[in-house]
Amino acid sequence: MALTRLSPEARQYLLVTGNYWAFTLTDGALRMLVVLYFHGLGYSPLAIASLFLLYEIFGVVTNLVGGWLGARLGLNRTMNIGLALQVLALAMLLVPPLWLTVPWVMAAQALSGIAKDLNKMSAKSSIKLLVPGEAQGQLYQWVALLTGSKNALKGMGFCLGGALLTLIGFQGAVLVMALALALVWCVSLLTLKRDLGKARNKPKFREVFSKSRAINYLSAARLFLFGARDVWFVVALPVYLASSFGWDHWSVGGFLALWIIAYGVVQTQAPRFTGKRQGRVPDGRAAMGWALALALMPALIALALHYDLHPAISLVGGLMVFGALFAINSSLHSYLIVSYAGADGVSLDVGFYYMANALGRLLGTLLSGLVFQRYGLEACLWISTLFILLAALISIGLPRHQPPVSSNPHGVS
Repeated sequence: MALTRLSPEARQYLLVTGNYWAFTLTDGALRMLVVLYFHGLGYSPLAIASLFLLYEIFGVVTNLVGGWLGARLGLNRTMNIGLALQVLALAMLLVPPLWLTVPWVMAAQALSGIAKDLNKMSAKSSIKLLVPGEAQGQLYQWVALLTGSKNALKGMGFCLGGALLTLIGFQGAVLVMALALALVWCVSLLTLKRDLGKARNKPKFREVFSKSRAINYLSAARLFLFGARDVWFVVALPVYLASSFGWDHWSVGGFLALWIIAYGVVQTQAPRFTGKRQGRVPDGRAAMGWALALALMPALIALALHYDLHPAISLVGGLMVFGALFAINSSLHSYLIVSYAGADGVSLDVGFYYMANALGRLLGTLLSGLVFQRYGLEACLWISTLFILLAALISIGLPRHQPPVSSNPHGVS
């Protein structure tokens, strides 16, 4: 078989990526299922949004604790725990419809949020250990492929969720996904390398905060970068498209799903735009430059809306350019954290970084609803611009050249 002719590292990469793909597909489908099902039951948008509140909050906690668990238990175990928890979250939704109250679904979504971040942290951390330290170009390519394909599949999951709900109903769709993911989990238990990513010395919990200067700066930049996206993308944009342009729910959902798929495709190609053809990999200067380019887009969209310059074209067209630039920024950041992370206990560094990512998403989500309700989409776009400029400013402190692999990854660099 072709798989047996691959190197052990390549086989493990494919297994990790396959796990991540399967999980992401069900995660996107579950989100769409919950939104459409409870919308059909007459729940308000605010009530539906509240179903995902614990999902985002637990993302912050899970990334922090998950990195520590990965270093102590091994990334194969944290990835498999994530898969098992997602199966359990899906099983919680197989109860009779009368039991599907807001608190019960919030609890299931909380479990799904824990599962998602355990799975993501494990997948991103594993790549660091499967690529030789000197092969930075290959590392960037593998990270970009994993990150981009995840987002493309998340968009496909939105479409899958809507299709399954239409064809076999809510409980039938949840059952199919639970059975499929349980099969993936069984395969993963049998094939994923044992003790992948386990630190040689058991890290203490306080070490999750003991990070290098580069990782602290990159994590802060990531927080503002993802806060800048979600402050207008999560609540403000879908509601604005429906209320101002008269789009129906299927049009809004389909458009956002296609946007996420296109965003993921651009992420996979990010190395082509950031110097791979010249044999370079990005550093702190590249992170700052791409962030500055991104900051232009929400500002230009806000100005176009303020002066009523073809609002629909300006918003949709600007969103597409924003998505492409954001995809490059996100992929570049994902490479830098894996590159900066120490090989021993890599999940500590990656978990801390994605904790900042989750905190930025939570901040953006909360501001998106609050600011849009009080001041409108333009205000959300100006806050997005400010957040991206802060990310660019913070990126000045990132290393200009790749740091050497350290035997003491948690010391100050």
